Amino acid sequence: MKEALRLNQISEYYFVAKLAEIEQLNSSSELKVLNLGIGSPDLSPSETVLETLKQGMDEPGAHAYQSYRGTSLLRNAIAAWYKDWFDVYLLPDSQILPLMGSKEGIMHISMAFVNPGDKVLTPNPGYPSYRSCTLLAGGIPVEMPLKATNQWRPDFDILCKQDLSNLKLIWLNYPNMPTGAKADLGFFREAVAFARAHNAILCHDNPYVFLLNDQPLSALQADDSLENVLELTSLSKCYNMAGWRVGSVCGHRDHISAIMAFRSQMDSGMLKPVQQAAAKALASDRHWTYQLNSTYTRRQQIGYKIMEALHLETAGNASGLFLWGKVATPDINGEQLSIALLQQTRVFITPGHIFGSEGDQYLRLSLCSPESDLEAALYRIQTMFHLESEQSTTY
Repeated sequence: MKEALRLNQISEYYFVAKLAEIEQLNSSSELKVLNLGIGSPDLSPSETVLETLKQGMDEPGAHAYQSYRGTSLLRNAIAAWYKDWFDVYLLPDSQILPLMGSKEGIMHISMAFVNPGDKVLTPNPGYPSYRSCTLLAGGIPVEMPLKATNQWRPDFDILCKQDLSNLKLIWLNYPNMPTGAKADLGFFREAVAFARAHNAILCHDNPYVFLLNDQPLSALQADDSLENVLELTSLSKCYNMAGWRVGSVCGHRDHISAIMAFRSQMDSGMLKPVQQAAAKALASDRHWTYQLNSTYTRRQQIGYKIMEALHLETAGNASGLFLWGKVATPDINGEQLSIALLQQTRVFITPGHIFGSEGDQYLRLSLCSPESDLEAALYRIQTMFHLESEQSTTY
């Protein structure tokens, strides 16, 4: 039995094989790998969120199938969250659709709007799923180069000169993964105008909105009509609920209805107590965000020392959960340095090439590890370079 032809266009997600390799290394060596590559928060949700989950488990109907559209409690919590943080008013019953994490939303949006042969602008570097889901839907991914010289933003003037006939979707993500770049409201307005001019939908993936970001924004602020914008949000990163799989997509009621038509064939709604806990998390006051960022700021400071020890060029003032550094030595790329680090120090840092060709010379370091692990990684790396320096002096 042969697999479907669509699978020939994609490969297994990079981290599947890499995590298996790390597991093998850990089983064969006493020196365990310090994994600074995965963006999976190691911190816990708040006590009130955990308590809400526990209490919800004992309520009548807690374990039954739930509405495909999510509970009204969660939809209203998402609407209140948008109003409180971004002054964006959404109708809970028609403009909000809870999801089992925002990653599934990328697939749902692609399947709901992309026909075979439609074009989709995908950022390079960018989250690999934008491209993969486009291919699985039969679309044509068109790379949208992001460069340091343009603050890791697409150049719409250059894009306008390309053949963008049959353009359907445009994927953006700010605070940006993997670069940590930020965007402002003026940029989002320009992006919305570009989408409208090409009769396309701007899809903004916004899971890092509060993390090390003093000016949180929503792309929905740039389009009052919501006709050309969809936004994905997630509780995975900002509320430490990655394994809970809770997110949402928001936008025009017609777009949400189209996504709902596809999504209703995929699942039967998330566990009710999870939705109750998610609503509680979204109602968290700003102290939660300040406290979380205080932790990540301390980790980021150590992360910058690691980048410096590796002689990587960083822009500084990065937002989100990652640091993005360019390999300064011209005869070695990010993948080669990542492999050497793993072999020689048992420290794993993600090579930038997995996010696109524009990331070939870069490494992405995750801040989702305790300060002790980051300090230990720094020590191992400094020790490696010290030994290499001694050997070169000896010879």
